[in-house]
Parts: sequence; structure tokens; C-alpha cells
Amino acid sequence: MLDPSVQDGAGAPLTARAVFVIGPDRKLKLSILYPASTGRNFNEIIRVIDSLQLTANFSVATPANWTQGGDCMIVPTVSDEAARDKFPKGWNTIDVPSGKGYLRVTPQPNI
Repeated sequence: MLDPSVQDGAGAPLTARAVFVIGPDRKLKLSILYPASTGRNFNEIIRVIDSLQLTANFSVATPANWTQGGDCMIVPTVSDEAARDKFPKGWNTIDVPSGKGYLRVTPQPNI
């Protein structure tokens, strides 16, 4: 892929840098395209892979800026009854204006 907005000394467009993460199910899980003028953030790539592995093996989602060892969110499809079995460390429910208790935060389950 070429980035026409960034050119070399001869006026040729520079290549854009792409990162793809493919899951064990052979499906694309992540695609990041960096312009040639921007370096890749390997810490972010590792963070995303950690999150993908965690969410694939446990019924959780990771919030924005999540880091390894941080709290996770129990996915809404898990009932409170099932969550009691899956998350023995418990959880905190975050109040939302609708009054629905679907935002449940739990410690990272594999630690």
C-alpha cells in the first residue's frame, strides 16, 4: 500500500506500514495502518494481543486504556448467576442513567 501524501526525494510515494493480527480461527482481529511518517507503537500492539487473548478465553471485555492486570468488564450476555461461578473475586456494578446493571467491573480473571 502506498501513501501518496508522503513522498521520497524522487517524488515516489512511500509505503504505508500495516499491522494485521489474525486469530487462531483464521479471522482478522485487528488491522492498523500507519502512514510512512509515523512509527508503530509496539506496546499498543502487545496490549491488543493480550486483550484479544483474555477476551477469547474469558467472558470479559477490556475498557479503553486497559493494561495487563487491570480491571475488566463482564460481558452483558453473562447473567449474574453465571458470573458468580465464573468470577469468584466478585464484581462492582457501575450505575448508569438507565438503571440497568450491565456494566460490571471485575478484577482480571486470569491473575
